[in-house]
Amino acid sequence: MLNLSLIGTILVAITVMIHALGTTYLVRYLVRRFLDERGRWGSRYALVALATTAIVLVVLHAVEIVIWAGVYKALVPVSELADLETAVYFSFVTFTTLGYGDITLSEGWRLLSGIQALNGILLVGWSTALIFSVVQRSWQGSGK
Repeated sequence: MLNLSLIGTILVAITVMIHALGTTYLVRYLVRRFLDERGRWGSRYALVALATTAIVLVVLHAVEIVIWAGVYKALVPVSELADLETAVYFSFVTFTTLGYGDITLSEGWRLLSGIQALNGILLVGWSTALIFSVVQRSWQGSGK
């Protein structure tokens, strides 16, 4: 159990760093690309900024999910996750807390999937806050 807690903690740290770097770069890009010297952008840029934000966030989440899947594939017995596609599917369902329940890990591995679910909640919440911020900025920038 301690080993899985340590592995989960390391994976959380890695995915948080990926998310931090990705979102920091994204925000800097949005500021450079769309904001004028007064810190406002026109309404014509709002859709592009929102679409860019959504795409980058989905890509970040996909990378984070695949990292978790790689660890599952490397550590969990083949009888539980037969191939990489199954591991990625399980990781997506766990990260998003969708929880279909069609694939479950045995008692020895459940802790790791619980840690991933908490990690997913945290990072999806972070992404939601960023999208809200971009929407809010676009409203302010439109002068309305």
